[in-house]
Amino acid sequence: MTLQLKDRFGRVHNYLRISVTDRCNLRCMYCMPEEGVPFAEPSSLLTFDEIESVVKTAASMGITKLRITGGEPLVRPGLDSLISRLSAIPGIHDIALTTNGILLAQQAEALKKAGLTRVNISLDTLDPARFRFIARRGDLKRVFEGIEAAGRVGFDPIKLNCVLLKGVNEDEIPAFLKLAYEQPLHVRFIEYMPIGHADESWRNHYLPLSAVLDKARAEGFAIERREDVRGNGPSEDWRLIGGRGSFGLIHPVSDQFCSRCNRLRLTADGHLQPCLYWMDELNVRPAAGDAIALQKLFLKALDLKPENHEMAAKLADEAQSHNPTERRMSQIGG
Repeated sequence: MTLQLKDRFGRVHNYLRISVTDRCNLRCMYCMPEEGVPFAEPSSLLTFDEIESVVKTAASMGITKLRITGGEPLVRPGLDSLISRLSAIPGIHDIALTTNGILLAQQAEALKKAGLTRVNISLDTLDPARFRFIARRGDLKRVFEGIEAAGRVGFDPIKLNCVLLKGVNEDEIPAFLKLAYEQPLHVRFIEYMPIGHADESWRNHYLPLSAVLDKARAEGFAIERREDVRGNGPSEDWRLIGGRGSFGLIHPVSDQFCSRCNRLRLTADGHLQPCLYWMDELNVRPAAGDAIALQKLFLKALDLKPENHEMAAKLADEAQSHNPTERRMSQIGG
């Protein structure tokens, strides 16, 4: 009989996000400081054997979906071999990847052959100069090449993750909607979250996603709700009537979806996190290879998981009931 990962609030968990590195080839303004953060030593990262051990136990407890994240996961050497090993684990039916796309063109085919199911590609602007401003390095052309390669090898759906930043890129909402109308892409607008830095800069750049629907209607797009996007998770999805693609809204701050949360996170340095926002985490490395010990850690993580994240309290500068994480997004795995 398969154990079920149900927490004390009745939420059943079937989704594990796995960070394979905290390193990244960009320095996006909403993810880490321009100077970067202290990176973990390679020896402190979970090995592929350890990750496989954790996933085997997770799958025996009802995990069916994985997402590989970072940092930038494609900077971890041999990622296709890890995908191949994870895709062979009984019970794992879906393996997705979140990437900034810079290295995707070179690796897309190998990842697809290894068993990767889907890709989410971060794309916060369609303007090369603004890309350099937001990402602080890198070449937007290489991201577009990665998107093209993803389509060429057959990844479906291809999702583009756009973090909206007030005063930075909200004027591009119509351009992103036009992109989704003209191409078979699913653009997901994401609210800027206070992960590891709930400072005035975050408050100044935070933008609720009601702005997207207002802009879509003002630009003359006919839209309707869509419920059939594969792997949509917390996204509120919309169809652009007459178009080839669609768009989604992920608004963890203004309209939290904690009551439907079905995910746990494994950091690159081996900590199981019940919630993206809070400090609580459990070290899995001492238990790697021991299925019983790992099962106990997963069950303990569920006991620690709070009912909600309280990010909106940070926006209002209100007191919170737990201690928010001090890790930046790149150190957790988005």
